[in-house]
Amino acid sequence: MIEMPSKVEGKEYRLFDLEQSLKPIGYVIGGNWDYDHGYFDYKIDDEDGYMFYRVPFHAVDGQLDTPGCTVAIDRPFLLAHEYEADVDQDANASTFNASFNQFQGPEDEDATVPDKYLETGKALTAELESILL
Repeated sequence: MIEMPSKVEGKEYRLFDLEQSLKPIGYVIGGNWDYDHGYFDYKIDDEDGYMFYRVPFHAVDGQLDTPGCTVAIDRPFLLAHEYEADVDQDANASTFNASFNQFQGPEDEDATVPDKYLETGKALTAELESILL
């Protein structure tokens, strides 16, 4: 993980407005959200695992599933997830079991971010600031 300092840190927005601004340019709300915090994820690459630019946020008033919820943005960061190669080579799964275990978990949820993504992270930070400020 590499933190990407930004002028949007601490700024407050209605969650709905953030979604309207960020989703059209490729961000999604990550699946790892809770009622008091969440993440907007922008997938940069999926060559050897996944590389994300992640914009964390937390609820200031209400809960994330409450209409009109206001959130504050925390420090964005680059995040790499590496996955095991050939994870299914020794699998002994029935059709029933496969229906529940169809997704592979990351081998390393906080893998080293290659230097080649630093410029991309800086560009995404600049774009984020230009859209939200």
